[in-house]
Amino acid sequence: MNKTILITGSNRGIGFETARQLGKLGHHIILSARNETKLTQAVQLLKEERAEVEGLLMDINDEKSISRAADEFAERNIKLDVLINNAAILLKDDRSILQENEVVVQTLMNNSIGSLRVCKAFLPFLKNPSRIINISSGGGSMTDPVGGWSPAYCASKTLLNSITRHLAFELSSKNISVNAACPGWVRTDMGGKGASRPVEKGAETPVWLATEASQELTGKIFRDKKQIPW
Repeated sequence: MNKTILITGSNRGIGFETARQLGKLGHHIILSARNETKLTQAVQLLKEERAEVEGLLMDINDEKSISRAADEFAERNIKLDVLINNAAILLKDDRSILQENEVVVQTLMNNSIGSLRVCKAFLPFLKNPSRIINISSGGGSMTDPVGGWSPAYCASKTLLNSITRHLAFELSSKNISVNAACPGWVRTDMGGKGASRPVEKGAETPVWLATEASQELTGKIFRDKKQIPW
């Protein structure tokens, strides 16, 4: 059965590749991004691949933008099978957890609180059953050693993991599964050319969670379609 899937931050990178793979499977994709020009270009690229796709302008770091996007979405009279929270930032000045407060706050607000706000704003549009997938990172693990890279980004993913678990608990009665996916270190604008994994591989797990994974799976984190420790 074809699904309707909204993906934040999907004009490039993991988000766009996830959309591309889901589009090839025949699902209705709603790309979302904060830059209108780049969003339009991404939508056009997928249309050229014969995907059923539309765009939704939204900046998850701006609460008013999220609200406007939700209002616009309501007018489309569409229900969602899957919400994928992919939008995230990794700032160049993210070098120390003791650094300038603005770097830490901006990263946490975008990568963690922004995704939570999107969940709250789009919850009325989620079907029963449906799924929420949060794109996390190995940097957010509480079991792996601290790597010393981009600590604000890593902390934001740790918080996103915690949000994932609490959402899974609170939304279980609504038959909404909530999981996190770790794509690994992939070759994107954020990951860089030296990353060890192709973007196609990084997108496999969120695509699997959106389409094939059991609805009973909730409150967990996955890499390469296998559950991993938080």
